[in-house]
Amino acid sequence: MKVWVDRNICDNHGQCAIAAPDNFSLDADGVLQYKEDFPDADLEYIEDAMDVCPVQAIFLKGEQ
Repeated sequence: MKVWVDRNICDNHGQCAIAAPDNFSLDADGVLQYKEDFPDADLEYIEDAMDVCPVQAIFLKGEQ
């Protein structure tokens, strides 16, 4: 399974970086950076990040 952020929707609020800091971060310019691949143990944090995203721009894709 992979995480995907729709860059057309994302407003770089950074709430995902608070919920799942191992997977999401804001760079020096305030632009969201993330890792598509993540360990199974991080799924709960990814789901939390999806829930707190104000614009619902984070999605899961593929099978685990």
